[in-house]
Amino acid sequence: VQLQASGGGLVQTGGSLRLSCAASGRTFSTYSIGWFRQFPGKEREFVAHISWSGGATNYADSVKGRFTISRDNAKNTVYLQMNSLKPEDTAVYYCAASRTNSYNVIKDRYDYWGQGTLVTVSS
Repeated sequence: VQLQASGGGLVQTGGSLRLSCAASGRTFSTYSIGWFRQFPGKEREFVAHISWSGGATNYADSVKGRFTISRDNAKNTVYLQMNSLKPEDTAVYYCAASRTNSYNVIKDRYDYWGQGTLVTVSS
């Protein structure tokens, strides 16, 4: 499966952005999807995960209550709605697909990655 992340940009503190992760292939619904982010000079960190059907979601504590992950399997797309953005959310955001349906925060357990999309939150 090939993934394409989009929707990044520049936003002020307190603003919102919606990231999209569009996938190719007819087996999209058999992959769980994770969003990760990477700060300059840091390791990529887990942000959110959604199961195959979208029935189970999980979030990093740092984004819980502000970010919402969802998916539309008919459109082969996963979304990350980001509200109440803070300057510390500034990072490159990546989506990734895993063949397993298990909630997973370990980036090495994901099989496919999209290119990143930059989110910049100004103070």
